[in-house]
Amino acid sequence: MTSLTTSLDNVASIAADALIVGWTADGMAHHPQLPEDAAAAIAADAEALDASAKAGSVVVVPGTSVAARRVVVVGIGSGSEADLRLAAGEASRQVGKKPATVVVALPAEGDAAVAVAQGAVLGAYTFTDYKSAEDAAVETHWVIAGASDQAIERATILVAAVAGVRDLVNTPPLDLFPGSFAEIAQQLGAQTGVDVRVWEAQELANEGFGGILAVGMGSSRLPRLVRLAYAPEGASQTVALVGKGITFDTGGISLKPPKSMETMKSDMTGAAVVLHTVIAAAQAQLPIAVTGWLCIAENMPSGTAQRPSDVIRIYGGTTVEVLNTDAEGRLVMADGLVRACEEDPTLVLDVATLTGAQGAALGTRTSGVMGTPEIRDEVVSAANEVDEAMWAMPLPEHLRAGIDSKVADLQNMGDPQGGGMLTAGIFLREFVGDTPWGHLDIARPSYNEGKPWAENPAGSTGHSVRTLFRFLERRATE
Repeated sequence: MTSLTTSLDNVASIAADALIVGWTADGMAHHPQLPEDAAAAIAADAEALDASAKAGSVVVVPGTSVAARRVVVVGIGSGSEADLRLAAGEASRQVGKKPATVVVALPAEGDAAVAVAQGAVLGAYTFTDYKSAEDAAVETHWVIAGASDQAIERATILVAAVAGVRDLVNTPPLDLFPGSFAEIAQQLGAQTGVDVRVWEAQELANEGFGGILAVGMGSSRLPRLVRLAYAPEGASQTVALVGKGITFDTGGISLKPPKSMETMKSDMTGAAVVLHTVIAAAQAQLPIAVTGWLCIAENMPSGTAQRPSDVIRIYGGTTVEVLNTDAEGRLVMADGLVRACEEDPTLVLDVATLTGAQGAALGTRTSGVMGTPEIRDEVVSAANEVDEAMWAMPLPEHLRAGIDSKVADLQNMGDPQGGGMLTAGIFLREFVGDTPWGHLDIARPSYNEGKPWAENPAGSTGHSVRTLFRFLERRATE
């Protein structure tokens, strides 16, 4: 739990568990709220420990010259938003155990102050819901020195959205399943005035949502489709967001190796991102309409599970031959895309942990973005503005023939020689018609299996929330 505020006080006089200050190639980064005598004393201690200006490089010195118990001195590199966010994230993990108050005095104004606040709070994020009482988190009060009230308000909304995604993804699948996920969406909608509708299994069957049903039919915990709608008065555009929500993915009958299942609670990240992006848009009162579609199922092997060679009928009538039940995300997303486009939005974006091929092509930190070229490039531009790594990828037409089926309209697997991320995008393109569309494959960046870095902890990162929110902000100002 955290709270964010600003302060115009002398930061040397604020009693805190830690004070975070910046370091440049010229020494201490100037901050108007840190007196020169305190800055000089901190600088002398930091120099003795070989402080570095490299963004994210940290040394910790005692708070002998300030009211804080310790001072975390962090390199801020070029002082760009990206370097400041990284620096705040790395520094936040050195503020001590269970801090009650942390003061951040990095040189930042406007959007840079938002970046600092995000980096600090998100870098310190921990998931302790299943820890014993002595290991449980405490509420930390973060003071971003000199930030405007507007910056604090915006940072608070975005931090809550990213942390909300992380909380959902880190929750074990024993407790987060289609029904409970839908209930959480309903609760958040009620709190923020966002309209929420839930389709349960019988309604999905009655209305022909064959993809979601087929993927979820092997589990005793039946699938759901959730629609969220934020519709401010006078909005001239509607952006539809569609998220993959596989609460656990065994691969189904096409069973994954055990090691590959260890992180599969994260296969619902896309739906979590969509949920919290819609909620954030409502909290920020963006003047743009946003609908969110959560395609939620648990992919399990059982006597009722779909089989390789089954033919299913997607919402709207397209038939798909299922060659591999572990290529399930595109099946639930197909239902969601058709239904979202049925409402004639201005454009549709989908976000999904869709393919292992994404990581093979782009690594663990960069997502692939495909779709209508103009929309694809607009998403990448928004990502660049908020320092989330995304790369524009093509949809080569020669791969289209690979998803032709001998017995159905399409098959859910393509050319085994490669291009799996692109083929999955081509498959999804079949379900958007003429609607301008973007597809984000966030498979590896969404879940950090390594050590923490910048503002990203181990486990769920909340990747793509900030990009989608920035995309909506830009659209709203057009």
